[in-house]
Amino acid sequence: MDIPVIELAHPMPGFPADERFALVRLDDTGVLHGFRSLDSDDLQFVVVPPAPFYPDYAPEIADDVADELGISSDSADDVLVLLVVRAGATLADTTVNLRAPLVVNPATRRASQVILDDVALPLAAPLVA
Repeated sequence: MDIPVIELAHPMPGFPADERFALVRLDDTGVLHGFRSLDSDDLQFVVVPPAPFYPDYAPEIADDVADELGISSDSADDVLVLLVVRAGATLADTTVNLRAPLVVNPATRRASQVILDDVALPLAAPLVA
């Protein structure tokens, strides 16, 4: 099976050996995805697009990050932004990281977890209000 490989420009904090990932659908609606490491058998992050949960979320990506991922002003609308989920004991306890989204350029299949400068964005925002 040929899985499109997403390569990280920089490893995610705490996972220096994991640079290649696959985005795998986890539900029928296409909201929940697994960001599965192809370098470690047991590493997977659950990620979601922000729109269903935070429709006004529009992170500003720095020019150096855009350059690194091959994002031009022409392709900026095609960029995939994903929020990393921290599963809680219940859905009410489950949070997403708005301060450090995963930014993926589908055209180049390069990605990076970007730490945003906006200190008002929480590291653990409720997934469901």
